[in-house]
Amino acid sequence: MNNVFIVSLGCPKNLVDTEVMLASLEHAGYILTDTPEEAEVIVVNTCGFIQPAVEEAVDTILEMAEYKEAKPGTRLVVTGCMVQRYGTALLEELPEVDLFIGLDDFPGIDRLLAEETNGPRLITAPGAANFLMDSSYARSISTPFFRSFLKITEGCDNRCTYCMIPSIRGPLRSREIADLVREAQALEQTGVRELCLIAQDLTAYGTDLQNGETLVRLLEALLSETSIPWLRLLYAYPSGVSDELLQLMAENARILPYLDVPFQHVSDSVLQNMNRPYGTALLDGLITRIRSYLPDCVLRTTLMVGFPGETKEDVEIMLEALKRWQLDHVGVFQYQDEEGSAAALLPGKIEDQEKAVRYEQVMSIQADISRERLQRYVVRIEPVLVEGISEESELLLEGRTRYQAPDIDGCVYITSGQFNPGDIVELRITEAHTYDLVAEEVDLLEDEENGG
Repeated sequence: MNNVFIVSLGCPKNLVDTEVMLASLEHAGYILTDTPEEAEVIVVNTCGFIQPAVEEAVDTILEMAEYKEAKPGTRLVVTGCMVQRYGTALLEELPEVDLFIGLDDFPGIDRLLAEETNGPRLITAPGAANFLMDSSYARSISTPFFRSFLKITEGCDNRCTYCMIPSIRGPLRSREIADLVREAQALEQTGVRELCLIAQDLTAYGTDLQNGETLVRLLEALLSETSIPWLRLLYAYPSGVSDELLQLMAENARILPYLDVPFQHVSDSVLQNMNRPYGTALLDGLITRIRSYLPDCVLRTTLMVGFPGETKEDVEIMLEALKRWQLDHVGVFQYQDEEGSAAALLPGKIEDQEKAVRYEQVMSIQADISRERLQRYVVRIEPVLVEGISEESELLLEGRTRYQAPDIDGCVYITSGQFNPGDIVELRITEAHTYDLVAEEVDLLEDEENGG
């Protein structure tokens, strides 16, 4: 028996790496199990982006080590960003782990496990990673069969002062369009109906290739070479959203009217200290441009409170902007120093208690906005991608509209109709709550009688 249990922490980009590892292991004869008790090999793919993620990873590793101790012979493997970031320090800090694998070597996890060893090993090169996957790497998809992610780049050339990604994942490395189309076509063959394009910065795609390949050209190729009905864009940099991109989205309903554009802050002075090359005026103009091309486009962003030097006036600028912009989805984080980052050296640190107060201020304002924004869908008929039986009740189905990204936004609770996972069906929205919607099957006969 070669059962393997895998825990994937962090973002969807990390999940793609996990799927590559799982495919390698399955090809070598390993069988995925749902419980660590049954596993001969336990793999934890870590995130190392921010300190809370590192703490979560360490807690998870120690939890998995208990299963290893209870079953002699079990091997514990740790991979991912945390390994790349901390390297040799982990050998001493986590002696429970048999094998640490960095970001350049994880696709060969099956080969590394097959090698005879004595004691814990670290397989990683110092510094940033340089691996770039392509369509020749098999993936064992861990998401529901009807949706998946397409990772179009690795690394990042932005140098935000709070962020460690460039020093962990390396500089921007874009995959070629032909290669991405091959992977998308393979995913379509497995039944994928929603493809989420992901990267550290989608809009930077192709700038390193110097061959004319851009995000717009990639989308045009995906539109012409696949029939996947839903293409979703995640993680677009604010200053990179071009009119050409918005025009393409407006002309093609298969590119969903949804943009995830992390602003991080609104105040000019804080953005400058973050080394984000834009300010309030650009953000105001961006939102105006998006809504002029795509009046119904849903906007998601992330914001950070408590950055060094942030004043109460800066927070007020953020709150006023949220009221003005009426964004649909906003994620809020409290700043924490990251060892090795430029921001960690900045003066003007904010007390944790004050960060929490500012966090609650922003969340409270945005909750009211999100609730109000969802109300506009009530009585509308919207296409919904059915996910399956709801976790809330076996009497309900659950799905998502075009305006709700998987795993990060709310969902649609479906109160009537018989549908299969992966179906895209027209439903009438009957209720809206703070983050979720309720919908029912459309009575076509009733609609015709009412002139609908």
